[in-house]
Amino acid sequence: MGVEAVMALLEGTPDTPACVVSLSGNQAVRLPLMECVQVTKDVTKAMEEKKFDEALKLRGRSFMNNWEVYKLLAHVRPPVSKSGSHTVAVMNVGAPAAGMNAAVRSTVRIGLIQGNRVLVVHDGFEGLAKGQIEEAGWSYVGGWTGQGGSKLGTKRTLPKKSFEQISANITKFNIQGLVIIGGFEAYTGGLELMEGRKQFDELCIPFVVIPATVSNNVPGSDFSVGADTALNTICTTCDRIKQSAAGTKRRVFIIETMGGYCGYLATMAGLAAGADAAYIFEEPFTIRDLQANVEHLVQKMKTTVKRGLVLRNEKCNENYTTDFIFNLYSEEGKGIFDSRKNVLGHMQQGGSPTPFDRNFATKMGAKAMNWMSGKIKESYRNGRIFANTPDSGCVLGMRKRALLFQPVTELQGQTDFEHRIPKEQWWLKLRPILKILAKYEIDLDTSDHAHLEHITRKRSGEGAV
Repeated sequence: MGVEAVMALLEGTPDTPACVVSLSGNQAVRLPLMECVQVTKDVTKAMEEKKFDEALKLRGRSFMNNWEVYKLLAHVRPPVSKSGSHTVAVMNVGAPAAGMNAAVRSTVRIGLIQGNRVLVVHDGFEGLAKGQIEEAGWSYVGGWTGQGGSKLGTKRTLPKKSFEQISANITKFNIQGLVIIGGFEAYTGGLELMEGRKQFDELCIPFVVIPATVSNNVPGSDFSVGADTALNTICTTCDRIKQSAAGTKRRVFIIETMGGYCGYLATMAGLAAGADAAYIFEEPFTIRDLQANVEHLVQKMKTTVKRGLVLRNEKCNENYTTDFIFNLYSEEGKGIFDSRKNVLGHMQQGGSPTPFDRNFATKMGAKAMNWMSGKIKESYRNGRIFANTPDSGCVLGMRKRALLFQPVTELQGQTDFEHRIPKEQWWLKLRPILKILAKYEIDLDTSDHAHLEHITRKRSGEGAV
């Protein structure tokens, strides 16, 4: 937002109206200051006149959506009758991520409110094949919002090898829809289910994938449930590590983060913790880059700031390992600074989820279940569910300002399966800011900046986040 504000000033002319830089979804937007002031006045006036519905609308779609979901989930009441109900199963797949339990809770409770029968599957696709399935009531998921990890149990097993057992259990438990909460395995599992439909009619049921992984590497979504908690944990750890150097001057810390081949955690943690460099797989680096970073740190030690922070994604380079970088910095910095290395490991998955992850997971679960109910009704033919269209198997993802349902088959072309990452990633555009803030001389690509928008304009085809 700071960068966007500077760009707005540099591009401004004497005729440009004053603007407010604000955040919509994960995008910085510019809004006319006077329009914002007028809306604020309108909200105050509506509140004074006790026109609360009008005040809610003026607060925006996101606020209204949050309010509606809160009203649905906040008050314990017996679910409506299950007459003519459908059966939906919820499962976790892949590595545990903070917020998975919050997503399960909202999915189960919204399903019950809609009059559906909701089943929970333990241990991912393996549990679905073995029949580790039970019915969930309202109180089954009580108090799950603030709990980290996965209470249902989660495994990385993919469904392809167990199609026969999975099909048998889908028939046995009369499962008519599947909500899959998980990371890259959930996405690839969804693709395998689409493939399996050619052989097994039982797999022709609607399913939706809710991205939940610390790595934030699921195609079709800018954010994943759990990534915010992981970032908080990394930033807190980096701050503590830096603080340890407050007494000992001239020290450089090399910290290894998780994320597989995806450099999201290293980049965003570097930006937040004020790192001097962040090495990632998506931006190849050579020995010359490492040399330039060492020289930059040597110059930095001559200033008032006598400590450095370097982040390295765990799979950024198979040869330039954390040990190699540590040894290089130790050798090149002899007599100028000393180096320390830290591998953060599984503590990055975090304990209890952050408020952002809890709310994001809750909203994703509610939206997924609403979509599921509609899709099941749409797929009901001749007394049974039969869904074999591409749009009956989707990833629910946040794209810029909207929550969108995208068919998994359409996302296939946007995926690098070898390295388990999307081919295009929005956060790579933020990397130059990291270098600029670390005092490197570098050009910033400003082609993708925001334009002044009017506050009243409705954006068609976008779901409230």
